[in-house]
Amino acid sequence: MNKVMSNKWMITIYILPALLLVGILIFIPIILTAYYGLMEWNGIGAMKFIGLENYIQAVQDKKFWDSAYHSFLLAIFSTLSLVVYLAVSMILASKIKGADLLRKIYLIPMLLSSVAIAQLWIKVFNPTNGILNQFLMFLGVEKPPIWLANPDIVLYAIFIPILWQYAGFYILIYYAALKNIPNSLIEAAKIDGATPFQIAYKIKLPLIMGVVKVTIVLAIVGSLKYFDLIYVMTNGGPNGASEVMASYMYKLAFSTNDFGYGSAIGFLLLIITLVVTIIIRRLTASDEEVQY
Repeated sequence: MNKVMSNKWMITIYILPALLLVGILIFIPIILTAYYGLMEWNGIGAMKFIGLENYIQAVQDKKFWDSAYHSFLLAIFSTLSLVVYLAVSMILASKIKGADLLRKIYLIPMLLSSVAIAQLWIKVFNPTNGILNQFLMFLGVEKPPIWLANPDIVLYAIFIPILWQYAGFYILIYYAALKNIPNSLIEAAKIDGATPFQIAYKIKLPLIMGVVKVTIVLAIVGSLKYFDLIYVMTNGGPNGASEVMASYMYKLAFSTNDFGYGSAIGFLLLIITLVVTIIIRRLTASDEEVQY
């Protein structure tokens, strides 16, 4: 008994620094964010307690729900793009000519900062001399769209560089999972006459389904809290057409100096992301995980 207690104390001592670090960097800021959401505060002067007024205002704020809709739309597109990433990773994992070069190329966006990517795609979307509109005019389009100034298409235009930025990340995860599949299974399927599509759908995909579920959660959670590239490219404009929850929170806190309301939005963003994560985990959990 004493030996068991001694082991527990040793385990506690070893993990205590990590627990303190997690508490300082994660849980304390979360608690403070929820607390500041109860205040009327400009970030400098004295705070005034106003109860749940900021949270009630956020629930009734149309701009907040519009930004939430944009974030969920990005999450949907990010989830659907996983199908493309998975298909590309399966091609790269197969023995095709030039696969080694392609495996190096798709990692390039991961090496760039979000600001650099944003500046690059601003040039691409330039309405007068951008490469995209130049290509469309070459194809015969007389009036190519103004991508980042049109409220109807700006959100979808921004999705393109976002999905391009993280393509290498997800392809790398899928590629590593596919390379862990025993080659004997693939060879046995080929001997039995299975087509490449059947091998991919009935053998490879089920074996890496656990990894796919994890990437779904990562894509959705990452989309709900996405901020930097959108802020640099459009700052949420025009007229809030590309505003997401994180950028709306930033504007409230640091542009209008309404730190109380901005904190309330930030805490609601945390709650929404947590709820969505739990739901996705439940929907993608296996029978054994649900029972556990």
